[in-house]
Amino acid sequence: MRSSVLTRSSLPRRSGTVVAAGAVLALAAACGGGSSDPAAVPGGGAQATSNADSDAVAALIEAQQPATDLPEGSTAAKIKEKGELTVGGVQTSALFSLLNPTTGKVEGFDAAMSQLLADYIIGEPNTKLVNVTSQTREALIQNGSVDVVFATYTITDERKEKISFAGPYYQDGIGIEVKKGTTGINSLEDLNGKTVVTQSASTAPNAIKAAAPDAKIQLFETNTEALQALRQGRADAYVIDQSILAGNAVTNDDVEVLGDKFSQDDYGIGLAKDDTEFQEFVNDWLQQRIDDGTWAKVWKATVGTEVPGDAPTPPTIG
Repeated sequence: MRSSVLTRSSLPRRSGTVVAAGAVLALAAACGGGSSDPAAVPGGGAQATSNADSDAVAALIEAQQPATDLPEGSTAAKIKEKGELTVGGVQTSALFSLLNPTTGKVEGFDAAMSQLLADYIIGEPNTKLVNVTSQTREALIQNGSVDVVFATYTITDERKEKISFAGPYYQDGIGIEVKKGTTGINSLEDLNGKTVVTQSASTAPNAIKAAAPDAKIQLFETNTEALQALRQGRADAYVIDQSILAGNAVTNDDVEVLGDKFSQDDYGIGLAKDDTEFQEFVNDWLQQRIDDGTWAKVWKATVGTEVPGDAPTPPTIG
């Protein structure tokens, strides 16, 4: 599925500064979004929605100056030549990457950052989305099906044996989600004897086993399936990255996220193994977007539409 959400012809002329983009961020109205497939809406309930400010993201993209003089034969040059960045991602993660069925755009923090990277390389925010799961991300990078993966992708030593990471570009931690009204669960240790769902091939199963060895763990391939099990009463709790759980709570008013995080995890941009030149290129781009304030403005236009307060301090790259 092509998700080239913006083109230069659909955007205002470049302002040349991020200050102008910030003004649009402050004034633009939030726009809704959701899953294009009713079956993909967690629990089969009402249409999932996103409050991502796509006008603000568009202005940030327009303000960015694309790279010049890409080295001949480099990964970045090859991406520019084909005219689109092939991104491994999802369409069902509120706040990070959620498909708006009205516009056909994928909205959220990961979606916006991937569009900014595409624009930096190509001069247009042209992305082609390839759906991934926790189990398929490394394989799709290894076989060349995707150029990069933006998918709330925690950096681990085990994964670094198969692929490389740029970043980190975001920090999160393991959290717990329960049905509203649930009592007696306040920590991972409280999950002993409980039925807990999570995603296979994520970092959560090991965290659950370490803290609650008597928990009954059920593994699902996707967030949608795990959330359905929780909402339908087939599990007592859902454990995964807190940002994913927060997105679930935005789109489903019958679940809630406990306040604490039980780990600190770095999200990276998945890249081909040992492509150090492209890794350095992406890290340089990411550092520029942190330094010029774009990263914080993307956060405010996506995650920050639901999470109050100032943008968090970006993680240290590398």
